[in-house]
Amino acid sequence: MMIWTIACLVVLSFSFVATWALRRYALASKLIDVPNARSSHTQPTPRGGGVAIVLAFLAALVWMLSTGGIADGWGVALLGAGAGVALLGFLDDHGHIAARWRLLGHFSAAVWILFWTGGFPPVDMFGHTVELGWLGHILALLYLVWMLNLYNFMDGIDGIASVEAIGVCGGGALVYWLTGHAMLAGIPLLLAFSVAGFLIWNFPPARIFMGDAGSGFLGVIIAALALQAAWSGPSLFWSWLILLGVFVVDATYTLIRRLGRGEKVYEAHRSHGYQFASRRYGRHLPVTLGVLAINTLWLLPLAVAVALGWMSGLFGILIAYVPLCLLAVVYKAGTVEKP
Repeated sequence: MMIWTIACLVVLSFSFVATWALRRYALASKLIDVPNARSSHTQPTPRGGGVAIVLAFLAALVWMLSTGGIADGWGVALLGAGAGVALLGFLDDHGHIAARWRLLGHFSAAVWILFWTGGFPPVDMFGHTVELGWLGHILALLYLVWMLNLYNFMDGIDGIASVEAIGVCGGGALVYWLTGHAMLAGIPLLLAFSVAGFLIWNFPPARIFMGDAGSGFLGVIIAALALQAAWSGPSLFWSWLILLGVFVVDATYTLIRRLGRGEKVYEAHRSHGYQFASRRYGRHLPVTLGVLAINTLWLLPLAVAVALGWMSGLFGILIAYVPLCLLAVVYKAGTVEKP
């Protein structure tokens, strides 16, 4: 226990100091996010602080690999995909990479993960284990790419992406502990503490933004951790999807609405439910704290119930997501903002 306490404090401290250094670098190099018509912030703010999360977690991951704390295949998968996506995002933060090349990089990272981890395992559906075969691998590929991109889409107000990552990873670690898979809890815990060091600077009102390097990295790593959960127990995958409910529902609902209008979905916009909510309340803080409350008080108990076998995964998803869909409707996710 002591070694894990020290490890978590080390990654938190490293991430905090690295974010401070990155903020100074961003100010000196004028890497500033200037508000425009599609922004949810009003003050010019340094960006790129998510690199601190990347460096802290990848260093912790190397330590885990060296001590046998994670299987080699999963370690290589997370290292390669995470570093590649973060580098792509870093380059995009400092210039511009065409959407098609970013998407190619995202699919390459997803293929890398599936290659090293064996693809998509059998899933539990209403008490039955179902082997999806090649269809499962294709669905896993699309899932990884979508999770990577939706995390980028949802990183639009102060602290929301950080709070989501901490809530999901902390909840995932608790689920592992309760179900006898404590050996898997280390990686999500280290990721949560890596994010916590950055959140100190990113909590509303943010002094630095995460940037594409950090949001894309979190998306692909968290998506991969959910697949790792699936390999450990079919019901655990559903638990992770439940924990991710706020981001999955808002991003997917918004995407469907925008596709229905024929919009270019890769272009920046302000039509997510959380963005409408932040404008309604005039601040980012109530929305970010609202996400924290939903994750802790609603989604986490359902994720635990599914993991412990008290309800089926699909039924748990249904119960978890229906109220979130209603919230998306209430906050007009995916609608055209009135001038």
